[in-house]
Amino acid sequence: MDVLVIGAGPAGLMAAEVLASRGREVTIVDSKPSFGRKFLMAGKSGLNITKEESFDCFMQSFREDKIKLEPILKVFGPEQIKKWVQDLGQEIFVGSTGRIFPKSMKASPLLRAWLQRIKEYGVRFETNHKWIDWDDSFVFDTPSGKKLFKPKTVILALGGSSWSKLGSDGKWDKILKARKINLNQFKPTNVGIRVDWSKFMHKFAGEPLKNIKMSSGGLVIKGEAMVTESGLEGGGIYELSASLRDGGNLAIDMFPNSNLNHIISLLSKSRKKNSIGNHLRKTLKLKGVRLALVNEFLRPFPSDVKKLARSLKHLQINYLGTQPIDQAISTSGGVPFEALDENLMLREEPQVFCVGEMIDWDAPTGGYLLTACISTGYWVGLNA
Repeated sequence: MDVLVIGAGPAGLMAAEVLASRGREVTIVDSKPSFGRKFLMAGKSGLNITKEESFDCFMQSFREDKIKLEPILKVFGPEQIKKWVQDLGQEIFVGSTGRIFPKSMKASPLLRAWLQRIKEYGVRFETNHKWIDWDDSFVFDTPSGKKLFKPKTVILALGGSSWSKLGSDGKWDKILKARKINLNQFKPTNVGIRVDWSKFMHKFAGEPLKNIKMSSGGLVIKGEAMVTESGLEGGGIYELSASLRDGGNLAIDMFPNSNLNHIISLLSKSRKKNSIGNHLRKTLKLKGVRLALVNEFLRPFPSDVKKLARSLKHLQINYLGTQPIDQAISTSGGVPFEALDENLMLREEPQVFCVGEMIDWDAPTGGYLLTACISTGYWVGLNA
């Protein structure tokens, strides 16, 4: 066997496509009955494939991983992703926040076209192949019994440790550790937080918190959050998840477009016989889920107007922790960059490469995570 790709998510599929297009004989295997299951899940609410912004701005979202990922994304980044989607016959459009989607909004038409093109390159597909061991051979558990492969080149595209029902269970870490490859602990990223809501808040489950600014660990994010039965979810929360999973404070500015003095001025108006709650509703137009959140975390309200205004601009959210790792959209941890060379080959295992989320890097949703996964697959396809 020439090339074996283990894992048929976006990173593995891209590595298979590039290698096959360059004349390599490629077999791609996956533990599930079909390919691209997490890719399809990502497209359930609209497949945000990449982001329309300058390359420098795009790279800022990778923070400490920027140095390692920048040369990879320069070769196959947002501009190349857009062209790749269009070459697969899918029209794209740019949303109001710069996020780029296929016009269909779904992942399935793109995945079907992609798999068809990969097949035309002669790639062999094998499903229901669960990787269970690595000695002289790569050993798989299949419906017809154990299978052993001895390929010249191997691409590991096994994902992180979230959404195990879709195939990313992180259990490959035991196989790599047995080969004396040091791994970093898996941690949830792009994950919601757990909040012990009062009974009053439960009726607001599913309601979005709009026009807010959130901060934690020195990061400030203007975005949205969603109240759920068990806490808060959403893009703004996900961007702060690296701090939140380590117990960082979470504060929400309920009025990001108004400065503190303006809020003080409005609150200083005569209350007459109104309760503080009614005063907030009338002077600040605070209502619905926004008012409910303020009631949840600020009662009893400070009697001092300045203190009340500061609290509304910096509402402290008491939370229990992040949601379980299997509910995270993605994970950090896994294979550290230090264990890989510049081609993403394992230093201790010649011709064995790693791509995608199984490498220890962090990125928010919004097109960054998916673009970088695909980009690492392209990079290894060129360099393997």
